[in-house]
Amino acid sequence: METKRSSFTGKIGFVLAAAGSAVGLGNIWRFPYLAAKYGGGIFLLVYIALGITFGFSLMIAEIAIGRKTGKSPLGAFRTLDKRFSFAGALAVIIPALILPYYAVIGGWVMKYVAGFAFGDGHAMAGDSYFGNYIGSVGEPIFWFALFICLTALVVLLGVDKGIEKVSKVMMPALIVLILFIAIYSMFAVDGAWEGVIYYIKPDFSNFSIMTVVAAMGQLFYSMSLAMGIMITFGSYMKKEIDVEKSVHQIEIFDTGVAFLAGLMIIPSVFAFGGEAALGKSGPSLMFVTLPKIFDTMPGGSVIGAIFFIMVFFAALTSSISLMETVVATVLDKMKVSRTVACLMVLGFSLVFGLLSSLGFSAWSEVQPIKGMSILDFFDFLTNSILMPIVALATCLFVGFFMKPQAVIDEVELSGKFRWKKMFSVVIRFVAPICILAILVSSVLNVFGVISI
Repeated sequence: METKRSSFTGKIGFVLAAAGSAVGLGNIWRFPYLAAKYGGGIFLLVYIALGITFGFSLMIAEIAIGRKTGKSPLGAFRTLDKRFSFAGALAVIIPALILPYYAVIGGWVMKYVAGFAFGDGHAMAGDSYFGNYIGSVGEPIFWFALFICLTALVVLLGVDKGIEKVSKVMMPALIVLILFIAIYSMFAVDGAWEGVIYYIKPDFSNFSIMTVVAAMGQLFYSMSLAMGIMITFGSYMKKEIDVEKSVHQIEIFDTGVAFLAGLMIIPSVFAFGGEAALGKSGPSLMFVTLPKIFDTMPGGSVIGAIFFIMVFFAALTSSISLMETVVATVLDKMKVSRTVACLMVLGFSLVFGLLSSLGFSAWSEVQPIKGMSILDFFDFLTNSILMPIVALATCLFVGFFMKPQAVIDEVELSGKFRWKKMFSVVIRFVAPICILAILVSSVLNVFGVISI
């Protein structure tokens, strides 16, 4: 007997859950760095332009595929065209590989939340603190396990009682916290306004084709595209919910948080370290540079605690969406209960997350690619190789096999599709070229041929 598929209770629940997926660590530790590197205002302009064309079209396509079939990525592609079953399979493999190492980083965030909350902020600002911490064995594994178990608990509660309810609380809280820190950074830190100007004022001398490529890459990863998440969430979307308006709202959330992250981080980093301090992204920015800044700013211990709580919210909502995508596939394929599916995915994630965590300590000499840790390798494989392949396959499938009109018809079940002409052009011609550029540039960047 086939069970009735879960669904979001309404538009607000869907939008906040999808936005929670899109708003993650990439918005906070990568966007500010890229915006600073590629001219501030001009990068923002390019990013927004790509968001309302390239990002919009891909998200519309994925959500429509999910809602049209009512299935997870594997089943969705197989139902529509068996020749593209490989795209559905890859779209499930991607979150399955991302979830474990993402939870390892989520564990780092929880450690810093606890540290700042209990007054250890000064110690965490030390030069070797972060390196020594991830280089240990026991504590990082404990925090990783706690983070992934929290994720599993929310997913176990289901779509409406778990994911939707958590998103309705965490997303507004995240916005409030990030606004508070951004305003505090601008007005309470001496010299911060120079950083604000640096961030917002366009520097056209820095504009190049790499500005476009970097913005495309950031948008691609930031919006949770090509990893099965939007297809899965689309499958839980009721037919009466307006797809086009929902996508616009998700984009506003995602771009707004990314912009505020820059406004929160760049002025403070600029004020305390000057332009040279803006040259770091990723873990080195969040776990090394920012604790040093919090340690020297007025009320830094409190601000540091609030900051890492905000990062925890962003990381957890993204982690939930990653796990739900894999769980949904297990439910569709194996017809087991949600509890069994969650336990299966949790067990898999614990094993692979352990590999990523130990890759900085006991197994630090294990390098799948020279100079690349186990965690970095999984990140490179999923973000730089598999995601562009899935996105390209999706564009070719929708553009030339399923045809754009099928997506347009699905979208128009819930209202007029105002941007359907642009969607058709972008999904068939513009997006494939953009995705190829992302794929090639990402690989060349990893091997040091170019710098992004």
